[in-house]
Amino acid sequence: MGVGEPSFKKSRFLCWSIGSVHLGGRRLHHALKRGDKPCEDVEFHSGEVNAMTESTDRVPIEPQSIVTPLSKAAVFLVLTLDPAAQALTRVLEVISDIGALTRAVGFRDLQGRLSCNVGIGSDAWDRLHRPQRPAQLRRFAEIRGPVHTAPATAGDLLFHIRAERPDMCFDLERLLLQALGDCVTVEDEVQGFRYFDSRDLLGFVDGTENPTGRAIGQSALIQSDDALFEGGSYIVVQKYLHRLDRWQALDTGSQEAIVGRSKLENVELEDAPGRESHKTLTTIVDEHGVEHDILRDNMPFGRPGYAEYGTYFIGYATYAIGGRQNVKIGGYSGPSALVDLKVSSSAIATRNPRLIMIVIDRSASMLDPGGGAKE
Repeated sequence: MGVGEPSFKKSRFLCWSIGSVHLGGRRLHHALKRGDKPCEDVEFHSGEVNAMTESTDRVPIEPQSIVTPLSKAAVFLVLTLDPAAQALTRVLEVISDIGALTRAVGFRDLQGRLSCNVGIGSDAWDRLHRPQRPAQLRRFAEIRGPVHTAPATAGDLLFHIRAERPDMCFDLERLLLQALGDCVTVEDEVQGFRYFDSRDLLGFVDGTENPTGRAIGQSALIQSDDALFEGGSYIVVQKYLHRLDRWQALDTGSQEAIVGRSKLENVELEDAPGRESHKTLTTIVDEHGVEHDILRDNMPFGRPGYAEYGTYFIGYATYAIGGRQNVKIGGYSGPSALVDLKVSSSAIATRNPRLIMIVIDRSASMLDPGGGAKE
C-alpha cells in the first residue's frame, strides 16, 4: 500500500443531548410522553457555554454535553441498527434514557467527569420514524480528490464517551451494549487516550485552533435557524491510521513544513511558496470565502503490538459539513488540488468510519419510543 493512500471514512450524525441533570429518570420519560418543546428545561442557550465550575464535584456532567472540556480518555463506538420494528423500539428506549446509564457509572466518581453524546445518522433517523427532521441531516457522499478518496461507510449510531478515567468509559460502553443487545451490530470501536501535552502520535500538538469562550457555542451548536434542533450539533468523524515508520523517516523541518507548526513550541509557521500545509488545508472555508470554526475533540489511539497508530478525528459543528468543506476538513486535497502530505502518511483501513450524524440537545420528546418505529 503506497504512501499516498489515506485511511479514512466519514459519516454524518446528528448529535442530540437526550438526558440531563435537569431531566432525569421518570421526569425525562414524562417529557417524552408529553412531547415537550425541545430545550424548555435547559439553562444552556445556543451560542453560550456553561463554565466548568466546582459544581462538577457534586453533580454528574450532563450526558450529552457537547462543550465539555477535553478528557483524558474516550471511546468512539459506531453501531448499525437491526431493521426490525421491535429492535428499533428498544434502541429508542435505550438512547432516550442514556442519562440513567451515564449517571449509574459516573456518580461513582464525579471527578471522573463521565459524559456521553449520542449521534444519529440520516438513514437511522428515517428508520426510527421521527416526526421532524434536522434541516441539514443527510448521508455522507463519497468525495474523490486528485490523490485521495473519502469513501462513505456504514453507521447509524455514534456513542462518543468521554471521561478522565478509561475504566469509566469502558463500563458505560459495556452497559450500553448490554442494554442494546442484538438490536445493534458494532461497526467500529476505538479507545482513545490523551497523549502527553495533547499531542497526536505524529508528535504535534492537536486541537490548538479550537474556538474559545462564546465562540464555542456559535461554532459547535445548531443555531435558531433550525429552532427545533437548536443547541444540538452536527458531528463529523474520520479515522486515520498513520504510517509512523515513513513519518519518522522525515527530518523535523520537513514534518514542520507539512503540518504548518513548529513541533516543540507549537507555533504556527508560514507555508512554503507553492505548498499548502495541513494547517491551511484543514481550514474550513465556504463558497463565499468565509472561514468557519468547529469544535474538535480528536484522540490518538493505537496497538503497538499490531503496528496500529492512529488519530480519531471528531468535530462538532453548527452545520452539516459537506461538499468542498469536507475536502478541506479531511485535509486530503484543497481548492488548488494540492495534496496534504500529513494525510499521505496515512493508510487505508477496513471498517474505518467516515460519517456525519446529529447530536440533539436535551429534547428527548422526539425520541419517544411510543411514537416511533413502524413496520
